[in-house]
Amino acid sequence: MGVLSTLVRGLVRGADRMSEFTSKRGSRTHNKGRGARPAGLRLPSRKFLSIKAMIPEFVVPHLEGFKLRPYVSYRTPKGTEAPVTAQRLFDEIVAPQVKRDFEEGTFSKEQLEKYGFEPTQEGKLFKLYPKNYVR
Repeated sequence: MGVLSTLVRGLVRGADRMSEFTSKRGSRTHNKGRGARPAGLRLPSRKFLSIKAMIPEFVVPHLEGFKLRPYVSYRTPKGTEAPVTAQRLFDEIVAPQVKRDFEEGTFSKEQLEKYGFEPTQEGKLFKLYPKNYVR
């Protein structure tokens, strides 16, 4: 939009609609904040009920004697490890189990659940078949 059209729109609609709405433009009780969710509920009596389950709890391990530093420089070289793919996960985790069971003679096509295979997606929150499979 050009400058002239912005000015015309400001004059037609009102200049106060054009400026950014900050906490200084609201009433005395209005606090815009930074988008944080409240850690409780506002009751009909206008009191605030704090709910312990809604308060975030940070679990920090004890790092005394830990040799690494918390900062990683942007100058560090890129990693040499290849990205994790489904084929790589299968080759590293499932394939050795299948090979071992096949050599021992205990491999069975009816017991694929033992290796992580799921024949149906029933009860899953995100179903991979038939709607959401990769095409």
